[in-house]
Amino acid sequence: MSKKNKPDKSGFVYSTDPGFRFESEEQESGETLPPQQQKLKVKLETKHRGGKTVTLISGFVGTDEDLQLLGKQLKNFCGTGGSAKDNEIIIQGDQREKVLQWLLKNGYKNAKKIG
Repeated sequence: MSKKNKPDKSGFVYSTDPGFRFESEEQESGETLPPQQQKLKVKLETKHRGGKTVTLISGFVGTDEDLQLLGKQLKNFCGTGGSAKDNEIIIQGDQREKVLQWLLKNGYKNAKKIG
């Protein structure tokens, strides 16, 4: 059984209208803000990760390519794995101090550590 309609964030799952087309409301940011204007939040998270601890960097505004590049730079600096998607960067382990140090050193003046 194939799914014709994919769910959105509001919980929409199915439509009885045979001509219905689900259109995503998400919009891509056309331009990446400079580092001085980025308001990044660095926090520790363990929820929904099988008890594993990760450092979560959220609040990035920009293109997916720039998000991937920033994620790669942070992963290389910390010497660990991670991923970058949905305007969030996930770094494995408790790397809050290292990440915050790197962000401040590279011009992200509005970066804050939460928690």
